[in-house]
Amino acid sequence: MMKSAPFRRLGLGLALVALTAVAALGRTDHPFTSSTTLTVEARTLVQLLEQAHYNRDAVTSASYAEVIPDFMADLDGQRLFFLASDKAMFNARFARNVYWNLSALGNVDAAYDIFGVYEQRVESRINWVFDELKKDIDLNGTDSYRFDRTKAEWPANTAAADELWRQRVKSELISELLNKKTVDDAKQTVRKRYERMLKNLGEIEGNEIAELFLSNVARLYDPHSTYFSAETFEDFGIQMKLELVGIGAVLSVEDDYCVVKEIVPGGPADLSKQIKPGDKILSVTQPDGEPVEVIGMKLRRIVERIRGNKGTRVTLTIQPADAPDPSARKLVTITRDVVKLNDARAHAAVFQVPGADGKPVPVGVITLPSFYGPAEADSADKPSATKDVSRLIDQLKGAGIQGLVLDLRHNGGGYLTEAIDLAGLFIPQGPVVQVKNYVGEIQVDSDTNRGVAYDGPLAVLVDRFSASASEIVTGALQNYGRAIVIGDSSTHGKGTVQNVLEMRTLVPELARSPVKTGAVKFTIQKYYLPNGSSTQLKGVVPDIVLPSIDEFLPIGEASLPHALAWDEIPSSLFDGHPLDTRILQPLREASAARQAKLEEFLYLRKNIDWFKARQDQKTLSLNLAVRQKQKESDAAFRKAMEAEKKELAKNEYPYREFRVAPAPEPKLKAPKKSDASTPVDEEDDAELSTDDNDAYAKVDVFLRESLRVVNDAIALGKEKQFAADVHAPLAIADRKG
Repeated sequence: MMKSAPFRRLGLGLALVALTAVAALGRTDHPFTSSTTLTVEARTLVQLLEQAHYNRDAVTSASYAEVIPDFMADLDGQRLFFLASDKAMFNARFARNVYWNLSALGNVDAAYDIFGVYEQRVESRINWVFDELKKDIDLNGTDSYRFDRTKAEWPANTAAADELWRQRVKSELISELLNKKTVDDAKQTVRKRYERMLKNLGEIEGNEIAELFLSNVARLYDPHSTYFSAETFEDFGIQMKLELVGIGAVLSVEDDYCVVKEIVPGGPADLSKQIKPGDKILSVTQPDGEPVEVIGMKLRRIVERIRGNKGTRVTLTIQPADAPDPSARKLVTITRDVVKLNDARAHAAVFQVPGADGKPVPVGVITLPSFYGPAEADSADKPSATKDVSRLIDQLKGAGIQGLVLDLRHNGGGYLTEAIDLAGLFIPQGPVVQVKNYVGEIQVDSDTNRGVAYDGPLAVLVDRFSASASEIVTGALQNYGRAIVIGDSSTHGKGTVQNVLEMRTLVPELARSPVKTGAVKFTIQKYYLPNGSSTQLKGVVPDIVLPSIDEFLPIGEASLPHALAWDEIPSSLFDGHPLDTRILQPLREASAARQAKLEEFLYLRKNIDWFKARQDQKTLSLNLAVRQKQKESDAAFRKAMEAEKKELAKNEYPYREFRVAPAPEPKLKAPKKSDASTPVDEEDDAELSTDDNDAYAKVDVFLRESLRVVNDAIALGKEKQFAADVHAPLAIADRKG
């Protein structure tokens, strides 16, 4: 965790192809060369990792040889294009000198050379696919295709690769035929897919290749260290601050045209009323500049032209979606402004949970997507996770809640300071996290504010995606006996602290340059809970474990290469202890009884069993009739589950929503196209919600059970053994025992 949230690594190969723009076929003659800035940044990266990374002693110059196969895997994750002989050749040519070339010369030519071979392999293979699609293809055999090859070896030779690709093409055709396409239409769809891939391959730029290569260098030290290009670093800052300066629109590229997919409520585009979803942007003009046509341009480049400084104007040439004449054009001038990404901020609700006497008990829920906060010193008007949660607590208390659930599912972390301050909302004061550096020095970071925003019954809901700052807060509240933890068998297990340094702050010659520079995120410390236990690898183990599909996915820290080891240090001095058995045991027993008999848990287990069966299925039949039967079987299962879900939804607890920002209006969206490129948000590349009008998912079994557990704690406090206590179990008065 850190000083910033975990950042997903950029992947090229098939994954990248699916996310970029589409147009004419690509070329394979990239004249990639390293700029002076990149050369300096590459050398600086190695020096910084060697001198300041927490895990510096575990990596030697010989370790850098691993970068070669790792880089190959990032380009060709499904092991489809490279051959085993390519790996042997690259290792022979580059492996021994990776460290020297980077540390002394800042040379990333190996990345460009490997990418050049990859590019040739892709172009050759796609032309082979085009020829294959001209043939009659038998879909009545007994062969099968291993669809997940991330752990497989690269094909031994061209003949093996040809056989692999015959299987792949069959599988892709079957997928299209199962969607009621004719054979000719299916072949045309597959062909277009690979035409787009070739086009996208031709648009990849040298800085993207270098970023991927240097990120593999950083990940030799641990999985959370990485290198950011200047463009990625800018996006990273947007993600953490939850705001940018732009026009407020979600864009995608379809058939070479930039299409407005969605208008962000309250943004400049929305307020101007001049742009609608479905409009096409044909050119972009800066003040005092000439129009720049963006047809066929990469989406990232289009977005860069539309973004700009607050108060500046940008003029767009628009082809209106509702114009009867496709030649219609209009000029739209918009003043750029700060666009708040309020969808990523904390929000809350009060649920009416049935009590033992049949009367509803108001229980609050606060959902926190990340530990966001301002990076600047002047933070008075900037969004902050702690400030937002504090305001929501006040609103929920005003609504009369008797208990609270803090929902940290899918919260991957964020700023360390926010984690400390947010934990302080629930404890009077004391240690929240211990931090150990490379030389073994231990620093205790404490909440020093005696005030408590909420002192009543509290549960924390987590899953395998709850990482870093989420684990600090969860583990600290568990150490203090302040909350009961509910969720998957453990949290993610990320117990490391990262720092982000922009390259221009490290190198004087870069500081003087007008060129934007990249940055490095690297691990500088490990953190530990107040009791001295690390969350690294093991995560936080909940008090009540719920059945979950997450248990069958490789999403924990232990599944990541080069993950640091678990350890522990002496406990800090803190006024707290884990929840007493007299509180935990009845809550566990009540939850176990519900898990055994409630229909919603039966529904959940059916879905888990079906998912596990699909996970265990490593190959797909290449027989059309067999696949048709499987599709029908899967469709019947999903239909049955959807019917069960609708029935269960009738018993949903009513709720009232609360927000720190004005309630978002329904988003205006363009109609979906069956073969459109994946939408990319000008402000945020996050996946769009499928139901923007529902703040909480239907039949959220995990949240419902958490609400019931808190309700049990409230009821438990009314029993004789707790009669002398002012507060119910899980409240502050019970910590002292």
